[in-house]
Amino acid sequence: MIWKTAGASEYLAITGWGITDIRLAKKSWVFPGQRCTRLDLSPVNYTFEVQGMSAEKLPFVLPAVFTIGPRVDDMDSLLLYAMLMSEHDKRSKHVDELVQGVIEGETRVLAASMTMEQIFKGTKEFKKEVFEKVQLELNQFGLLIYNANVKQLVDVPGHEYFSYLGQKTQMEAANQAKIDVAEAKKKGEIGAKERQGLTSQNAAKIDAETKIITTQRLGDAQKEEINVKTSVELYKNQKEAELVKSKAELATKNAGWSQASQLAEVESAKAVAIREAELQTEVEKKKALNQTEKLRAELLSKAAVEYEIKVQEANWDLYKKQKAAEAVLYEAQKAAEAQKVSADANFYARQQAAESELYAKKKEAEGITALAQAEGFYLNTLLKQLGGNYTELRDYMMVNKNMYQDIARINAQAVNGMQPKISVWSNGKGGEDGANGAMKDVAGVYSMLPPLLKTVHEQTGMLPPAWLATLSDVTHESN
Repeated sequence: MIWKTAGASEYLAITGWGITDIRLAKKSWVFPGQRCTRLDLSPVNYTFEVQGMSAEKLPFVLPAVFTIGPRVDDMDSLLLYAMLMSEHDKRSKHVDELVQGVIEGETRVLAASMTMEQIFKGTKEFKKEVFEKVQLELNQFGLLIYNANVKQLVDVPGHEYFSYLGQKTQMEAANQAKIDVAEAKKKGEIGAKERQGLTSQNAAKIDAETKIITTQRLGDAQKEEINVKTSVELYKNQKEAELVKSKAELATKNAGWSQASQLAEVESAKAVAIREAELQTEVEKKKALNQTEKLRAELLSKAAVEYEIKVQEANWDLYKKQKAAEAVLYEAQKAAEAQKVSADANFYARQQAAESELYAKKKEAEGITALAQAEGFYLNTLLKQLGGNYTELRDYMMVNKNMYQDIARINAQAVNGMQPKISVWSNGKGGEDGANGAMKDVAGVYSMLPPLLKTVHEQTGMLPPAWLATLSDVTHESN
């Protein structure tokens, strides 16, 4: 009696005396007459390259890595594993071939029901389907898939489907990049031209506004200068008038207060009148000068505005013509690209159709060749069995192919509906007694002519020539 203890990833499978079938335990006494086997429950990685064929009969290689081990959460599965797999090492060739056979079988069956595009684009769904179907098969051995890693599909030597597909995608990306670069270049050139046009327009507008402001400020400066000069002259005249008044007062004091006062008043009145006249003259001059400057500024502003409008119209016409020319050029480029893409698509479609037709013809020829070889082997075997007798072989083949029945059916259809008329003629014994020797045969031929001609007439309606014979019944009927 021995005490046995299993490791953390092990179970003890005990059979023998006192145990009906098999008993699993982590620790137990092993009595005499019993056998104890340690079950290693750790999962194992199995790496395969499964060769499959899609629904279009395109072969491919599917690299896959499966992590498989006993199902530890179900005692019934552990019992199945202990009974079926415990005697074999998990790394042995037997277990490896068993697992590989299950995985390859289910993968090929699933791949045959899917197109290459569905397998390639739906890798996740394909992996899930393979996982579920393989797991169903492994349940009967008590095994569980802990992890399944399906790698990218690989071409089979001689069938470069994925290589051609990658080249096609690469060319499409390159063509799209060229289109994007051309589009960006076009937008950049258009934007640069637009910026140049806006810059020229803004520069012309700023120049016109600068000229207008400069003219206005020049007029204001001249006006201010005239105002200052007028004020200075007025102040000077006032001072002169005061000086004259002082002199007059001084003179009047000498001549007398009354005379001086009168003279001063007269002189003052005259001086005021003169000054008013001078000021009025200056005012009229200033008005005329102001009107002249105003008219000049209006004419200059109007001319500047008209110039700017004409420049804007010329720029707009130039811009419209450039846009129209660019639109025509762009449309021509797109039409040429569309024609090229259409030509490439038609060429590819025709190439695929020709390859499909060639493949179908090839398979049809192979089928006919195989059928002919099988029939030849069959006929050679029959001929050997019949001892090389071709007549018996022909009769056997005619019986086997129902040719006698077909011949009888065709003959029956040929005579179906016919209503033959049988006429019996006799020339009497006198004719036979009178004919002898060579004349007997001649008499026999002549005796056959009347019934033969009558039969031909009844069947076809044709009459013999008059020099040969005349049918009495027909003659009476025609009369």
